[in-house]
Amino acid sequence: MAEIVCGIDEAGRGPLAGPVTAAAVILPPDFPTGILADSKALSPARREAAVRVIRERATAWAVGWASAAEIDILNIHHATLLAMRLAVEGLAVRPSLLLVDGLFVPDTGVPGRAVVRGDATVPEIMAASILAKTARDAWMVAYAKREPGYGFERHKGYPTAEHRAAIARLGPCAIHRRSFRL
Repeated sequence: MAEIVCGIDEAGRGPLAGPVTAAAVILPPDFPTGILADSKALSPARREAAVRVIRERATAWAVGWASAAEIDILNIHHATLLAMRLAVEGLAVRPSLLLVDGLFVPDTGVPGRAVVRGDATVPEIMAASILAKTARDAWMVAYAKREPGYGFERHKGYPTAEHRAAIARLGPCAIHRRSFRL
């Protein structure tokens, strides 16, 4: 039986606000990998185009989330592993191997390997990187309508000068990570 490889990556470890998001992706052998790259290396338009193809042509994909409150309770490392585990559990196909960007593999009952810079070298991880980033960015843009004073639609919760000034002016909101230095 052929190995079923699942790539996993996250988005949102560094922001001061919002969830951490992970994606898990299984690609078929005929997937057009030329559209893939590390999500941070693609323009927003190329990411959105790639997301459409990934969602349409992947063998399976899923996104997992850990909220700002879960980050504060668990810490960012354990919340990231939680989001990754939830993404794997959301897959319609059970993988036989996990390849995870970074240094740590979530406990899912599936054998896995951490791949440093996997988001730039492993197609399944690249696809997961793109899904995780676009899902989180869309969530932050939607949330910005609820809390318009913070500029979440622009900085996505990252610690920019604009964001820090908004926190100083308005105080933290419901999605700010209280365990981070605001």
